[in-house]
Amino acid sequence: MQYRRLGKSGLKVSEIALGSWLTYGTVTEREQAIACVKQAYDLGINHFDCANVYGSRPHAAEEVMKEALKPYARQSYVITTKAFWPVGDGPNDRGLSRKHIIEQAELSLKALGVDYVDIFYFHRFDPDTDLEETLRAIDDLITQGKVLYAGLSEWPADKIAQGVQLQRELRLHKFAASQPIYNMFTRYIEDAVVPICEEAGIGQVVFSPLAQGILTGKYRKGQAAPAGSRLATPGVNKFMNANDEVLDKVERLEAIAKKVGISLAQLAIAWTLRLPNVASALVGASRPEQVVENAKASGVSLPQEILDEIEGVLK
Repeated sequence: MQYRRLGKSGLKVSEIALGSWLTYGTVTEREQAIACVKQAYDLGINHFDCANVYGSRPHAAEEVMKEALKPYARQSYVITTKAFWPVGDGPNDRGLSRKHIIEQAELSLKALGVDYVDIFYFHRFDPDTDLEETLRAIDDLITQGKVLYAGLSEWPADKIAQGVQLQRELRLHKFAASQPIYNMFTRYIEDAVVPICEEAGIGQVVFSPLAQGILTGKYRKGQAAPAGSRLATPGVNKFMNANDEVLDKVERLEAIAKKVGISLAQLAIAWTLRLPNVASALVGASRPEQVVENAKASGVSLPQEILDEIEGVLK
């Protein structure tokens, strides 16, 4: 396993990170989830991602992570969580107000069974809260030692720039991490998000590098989705786009992967890691063998002619 510096921070994270969105605390049984975390740790993955809304109820996935990471020394892994999305019906059970951030941070620490989280992400931008209020709240948590680094997820480029500028003006702790969606079929961050983050010293931890499993090659044009797969799971598949045009490209990409001697999934993950600003590719797994296969993408350097060939397929 290879490790990268997260932006300009001193934090080193594994190129492959293990996430818990749509899996732990929901469709993946507890024992399987714990087995996946153990497999990841044994492979050198030190980066585990969570959020207060992951799971069948608020903080459910965090509780699974608590059990899974309990055998390991706290300083040996990086654990993250997030806040923004609703966790209840109350008017203050959502957003990025100081009240919600502080309360959710405390609940997440309890659910994870830790004294601090390494990265606390703002799970989206909150237009209903003054940005200074949001940034001062996370700054206080960092000063208290309950959070080590601040992060943001899926913020528009202009809002990232505003946040960075305000942190500079107010001399607050800076953002260290950005967590956007990024894969061969979703590339919006290349235009503005990455350049802004590079200048500000913010590293990318990209989620859905396999496009929710489409870039594994398991889905074929004209064939029903395999039973139990994400595409066959109501609610989960709403995030997926597997039309014929996409699946045609998948077949062509799979041929390129065979030429390189790696799986399509490994090709897709290595492709995201070609950007220096990407510190980790965040993958999900419901079985330990999936973790093993995805981890093999770490350290894979794709030759320029292969990158050009991939670009030809995508464009």
